[in-house]
Amino acid sequence: MADTRKSTVFDQTYQHYLAEIKKIDYLARAELLGARVQNEALIIPLYERLYAVSASSIESVENGEANDAVRVILGKYVLTCPAELPVISKKWVTYREFRDGAPLVSYFTTNTNKNIESHFSGKIGLLKDCCERLGGLIEANDSYDLSVTFHALPRIPVILNFNDSDDLFPATCSILYQESAQHYLDMECLAMTGTLLAGKLLSS
Repeated sequence: MADTRKSTVFDQTYQHYLAEIKKIDYLARAELLGARVQNEALIIPLYERLYAVSASSIESVENGEANDAVRVILGKYVLTCPAELPVISKKWVTYREFRDGAPLVSYFTTNTNKNIESHFSGKIGLLKDCCERLGGLIEANDSYDLSVTFHALPRIPVILNFNDSDDLFPATCSILYQESAQHYLDMECLAMTGTLLAGKLLSS
């Protein structure tokens, strides 16, 4: 019953976003969003998978499918687009450090960091393989056993840092965003990019 209510809320949000997209010149936002235009749609990669966003639908370019969370994230990304590119800070922050993120910190930690920690503890080789299959770029970082950069969306890079478990400490995972991510998504959708990444890694 809870899943049905959740799906209904997602669908209502999706339909609302489509109605809002119809009211704007969404194609003019392509450059600001890091997207391209094709057949009256914005083509936007979400973790390397291409989606077509138009006033009538949000669908996978490959097969037309897109789950509820993906549609909501992409719809919000188009609607939240700033009027100009924000100044990109070199500072990376955890979700907890975003000013408006406090209400969802527990959700984010449980469904992102802790899921990755528990699933890949003692399996760092598997995590590396999963990250590379998702288009992640392995970074040299002496502070972590594994550091990987992804692009949740063209203007929202994400870093996954992971230290595997040893005789003294359990596995730890942290997800970092550039501060400018808050200019492209609200806190709920930003949290969803983290849980989406965790879900993709666990199922790949």
